Amino acid sequence: MPLAQPAAPTRPRFSVLGPLTGEADGRPLALGPLKQRLVLAVLLSRANTAVPVDLLTDAVWPEEPPRTARKNLQVYICTLRTLLGRGTGPERLVHTAGGYLLRVAEPELDVLQFRALARAGRAAADSGALAPAARLLRQALDLWQGPPLADLRRSPAVQAEADRLEARCLGVHEDWAETELELGNATAVAEELADLAERHPLRERLQAARMNALHLSGRQAEALAVYDTHRQLLARELGLEPSPALTARYRHLLAHGPARPATTRSAPHAGPSGALLPADTADFTGRSHELCELIDALGEGGERVAILSGPAGIGKTALAVHAGHLLAERFPDGRLLIRLRAEDGAPRPLADVLAELAALTGRSGPRPADPAQAAALWRASLAGRRMLLILDDAPGEAVVRELLPGFGPSATLVTSRSQLAGLASVHRVTVPPFAPAEALDLLGRIVGTGRIGTDRAAAARTVESCGLLPLAVRVAGTRLAVLRHLPLAEYAARLADPAGALDELVAGDVTVRARLDSGWRDLTDQGRLALGRLAALPLSLLFTLPEAAAALGRPERLALRTLEALTDTGAVTSPTGEVTAHAALYALPRLTHLHAREHTTALERV
Repeated sequence: MPLAQPAAPTRPRFSVLGPLTGEADGRPLALGPLKQRLVLAVLLSRANTAVPVDLLTDAVWPEEPPRTARKNLQVYICTLRTLLGRGTGPERLVHTAGGYLLRVAEPELDVLQFRALARAGRAAADSGALAPAARLLRQALDLWQGPPLADLRRSPAVQAEADRLEARCLGVHEDWAETELELGNATAVAEELADLAERHPLRERLQAARMNALHLSGRQAEALAVYDTHRQLLARELGLEPSPALTARYRHLLAHGPARPATTRSAPHAGPSGALLPADTADFTGRSHELCELIDALGEGGERVAILSGPAGIGKTALAVHAGHLLAERFPDGRLLIRLRAEDGAPRPLADVLAELAALTGRSGPRPADPAQAAALWRASLAGRRMLLILDDAPGEAVVRELLPGFGPSATLVTSRSQLAGLASVHRVTVPPFAPAEALDLLGRIVGTGRIGTDRAAAARTVESCGLLPLAVRVAGTRLAVLRHLPLAEYAARLADPAGALDELVAGDVTVRARLDSGWRDLTDQGRLALGRLAALPLSLLFTLPEAAAALGRPERLALRTLEALTDTGAVTSPTGEVTAHAALYALPRLTHLHAREHTTALERV
C-alpha cells in the first residue's frame, strides 16, 4: 500500500489592516527583526507593484542610511524570499527594472480582499442593488483590525503607506454610511460614525453623512450642531467656509425641519451617464508610471484633484483622456473634458466655461449673472455625483479653483503647462518627454515596425531630433506615413538640421511650431527675453547656473529665479535632478531651443 503524500504547505497569508502579521498552515509566521518587517510592510502595501529601492531604503533608514544599506537590504530580501517561498509556482519576490515586486494573490493579503469587496460594493450600489452593496461594504470594513501597520509607523515611509490605507478606509466608511441611509438604517449609521467623525473633523463628506443620519434619527439639534462645529473648525484651522452643498443642506434642515436627506448617492439626475470625452488615442504609448500614479490618485481613497503639468506638446491631454477612459467604473455619473483655452490659446472666461458645463450636464433653468454664484451652483451640483471632470490646458489657478468640487466623490484632473503652485491639497504629476524606447515604439506604430526595422539607427536619430516630444514624434510619424517614398535616413538628416527642423514637423493642419508659439505667448515679456538669451547657448548641451547667469547678464541669485520661473513653464528642464541649485545642470528642450532662436532672430531683424 503506497504511503500517503504529505499535503503541500499552504502559501502564507498576511495582514496589514492592523499590526503586520503573517500566518501559514494555521500558525503565525516569525517575520524577523524590525528592519526586515519594515521592508515587508512596504512591499505588501504596494503588492503586485514594483517598489523602488530608494523607497525601501527610506523606509528602513529614514535619516541617514549606512554605506552598507544596499547590501543589508539584499539580505532582508533574501530572507523574505525564503519566508515567502512556500508552495509551488514562480518566484514571488522578484527584482525588476522598477525595483522589487512582491506577487500576492487576493486571498493571501487582507488589503487586496478589502479593495475587491469595496469595488464590488460600489458597483452594486451604482446599479441600484443597495442591500447587497451595504453587505459587501460592511464585509470590507470588517477586515480592519485597527490602525494599519500600527507597530511600524515610526518609519515615515511606512506612515505614508498607512495614511493611504486609512484614507481608503474612510472612503468605504462613507460609501457604506450613504448606502445604509438610503436603506433607512439611520440609527445604525449615526452610532457607527460618532467616533469616526470626531477623529476626522475636517472630512466634509463624513460630517455630511453623520448630519443626515442624526437628522433622520430624530436628533435634529445634534444634526445642526454637527454643521456648526464643522463650520467653526474650518474657519479656525483653514480660513474656509463649508461647501455650498453642505450649507444648503443645513439651511434646509433649519427652515423646513425633517425631510428626505440629501445623501451623497442621490437619486437619478439629468446629466451624462457615460463619457463626454474625446476618443481615446488608438496607439497610446508608454506613460505606464504616470498612468498608474493617476489611477491610484483618482481611484478609491485617493485625492480628488490631480494636476498633469508639462510643456506644450508633451502629451498631457492624451494621457488625461486615456486615464479618463480607464476610470469609467469609478465615475459612473459621467466623465467630461472642458477646454479652458480658446482656439487661439487665449484663456476662456469663467462664465463661458460654466455655461458649457451646464449644457453638458443637463442643468436647466436660469443661471446667476455673477460667475462666482454660478460657480457655487456648479460645485453644489457635483455633491451627489461620481463624476470625473478634466480641465484641459489650464492657463492659471483662478478658473480651476472655481470649478473644483467642494466635497463628495467627484474628482478633477487638470492639465496645465505650469504646476499651478497656488492650488493646495492636490496630487501633482509632471509629464516628462518620452524615453527613447517609447518614442521609437510610437513611431513604429504610426509608420509600421517593418519600415522602422529597415533603418533603426535613422529612426532613433529621428526621435532624438524631435526632442523625444510626443507631439513631434507623432507629427514626424504621420509625415513619414504619408511620404512613403521618403527614406528614413533622409528625413532624419532634415530634422537634424537646426535651420529646417521645425519646418519638417508639419502634418496637415497640425504643426509643432504652432504649439510652441502658444507656449511662447504664455511667457511674460521678461520670460521671453530670458529664454531668447538662453537660446544663444550651444544647442542640446546642458548648462550650469553660472553659464546661465552669464548668458542672461544677471547675478546668479537673480538668474536662479529666472530659471525656476522658466522651469515651471516647461521651457527649461533640469534633467540631472541634483538637490542643490548650484550643482544642478539645466537644459533647453531641443525644439524649444530652436523655436526661441527663431523668435530672437526675428526680433533682431526688426
